[in-house]
Amino acid sequence: MDTNMLILIILVLLLIGVVPAWPHSKSWGYGPSGILGTILVILLVLILFRLV
Repeated sequence: MDTNMLILIILVLLLIGVVPAWPHSKSWGYGPSGILGTILVILLVLILFRLV
């Protein structure tokens, strides 16, 4: 399996996981989505500089 495909699958699963629609995650606030946003920015910078 290609590394980019693996990263894409992981990111899609993380996006589904941080949606505050689940009853147990309504009180989490912006924490999970903020962490995911930071990871996405880091990956974008790495892709732009061709490091991944």
